[in-house]
Parts: sequence; C-alpha cells; structure tokens
Amino acid sequence: MTRIRHGAADRGVAAQAQAAFPDGGKAAHVNRALLGRAVRYMARAGITQFIDLGSGLPTVRNTHEIAQAVNPGARVVYVDNDPIVLAHGRALLADSDSTVVVTADLLEPDAVLSTPDLAGFLDLSRPAGLILNAVVHHVLDTEKPHEAVARYRELLAPGSYLLLTHFSEYSPQARGLEEVLLRMLGRGQLRSRAEITAFFDGFVLVPPGIVHLPEWNPDEAVKYPMDISGLLFLGGLGRKP
Repeated sequence: MTRIRHGAADRGVAAQAQAAFPDGGKAAHVNRALLGRAVRYMARAGITQFIDLGSGLPTVRNTHEIAQAVNPGARVVYVDNDPIVLAHGRALLADSDSTVVVTADLLEPDAVLSTPDLAGFLDLSRPAGLILNAVVHHVLDTEKPHEAVARYRELLAPGSYLLLTHFSEYSPQARGLEEVLLRMLGRGQLRSRAEITAFFDGFVLVPPGIVHLPEWNPDEAVKYPMDISGLLFLGGLGRKP
C-alpha cells in the first residue's frame, strides 16, 4: 500500500478529516504512541528484526529508532510500494547499516519476503516483528487483506509477532472519516472488532488483547471516558506459537 503523500490534495484530505474529527490530529499521536509501546515490548522479548509494511517515509520516532533504543543491533526493513518512499527513505537512512527500505506491495506476502533486499538482510528462519500500523483500513475487502495477513503468518517463523492497528466502527463519528477517505482517495474501510480480531487468527494475543489503543499496556492511567482520538482505532499484538 502507498502511504498518503503530503501534497495539496493530501492537505485537502487532512482538512476534511479534521472537520470530521476535530481533535487536532491527536488520534495519529495515539497510534504512534502505541507503535512505540508495542515495538519496545517485542524488542524486550528478544525480537531483533522488524518488517514495517506500508511504512511511508521514515521521519521521527519510527520503528528503527524505537527498536534500536532497546537493542542497538536490531534490524528494520521498511516496505512501501511508492517509489518516492524508496528514493527518499534510502537517502534518509543512507548512514544506517541496520535499516533498509524496499519497494513491494504488502498484498503480495511471498514477493515481499523474497525481495532480495529483505531476504538478504533479515534471517527469516528466526522470529521477526511484522508491523501493519494504520495500514489495513486502506485495503478493501475485495483485495483480501485477511488472506494476505494469514499468508504472512504462514511464512514467518514461530515466535514472530504481528502488530496491527485499524480504524474501528466502534464510534459512530468514525463514519465521517470513512466518507472522507472514500470521497478523496477512493478507498478506505472501517471494520468491526470481530473483523479486526480475525487478522490475528493463528496468533496468541498479548494481553489485554484487541483494545482501543490507549488501553494497550499504557504508560500511564487511561482517562475515561475516552474521546474520539482514543476510540477511533482498535489494535493489538499477537505472537505466532
């Protein structure tokens, strides 16, 4: 999947999304904070290699920075099908020998994991952390995202983890965002808790399971009732037995 670029059209999407969810972009920060907690959890559990699918351009507080803060030897592969991400990502990470960027379509698991720049950089006979952070809600049911995630599970070594966050139907206000995505991008699909949980079939969920992101192993007490930024996403972390 191609991460949304920050051009004029994208600013229009952002403006309409902000109108639908006037939280000042807080939901994105909630999602980014969950990424940090989950990657640290995996790194502390001994995961030393990560595959970040649909990653977009590395900026700040990204997977490699989080993982390498725990284990400086951790290796990270960013995967996106946008050639601009490849060009700029490689330039940004030119001085890193433990992080690479590859171009591939996340809906083709066999091709992704056999890409030479990935297969030659990671040891896929060992556990890895697979990251689908705020990505799968851009994949329509007709593109069979559940089947793609199941295939990644089959290909990854036992002991591997899946991190996935997804826009949820939980809040009625979320429909406003789905309408924005469909109108401006032609794609975007909210899913139910059951549909999101189904991505973790074959994985053992790390407690507390599939929850709103502020509730997943928080660093500080969760404040209730949660606002729209806390209710927008559901997500979790699962381990392949």
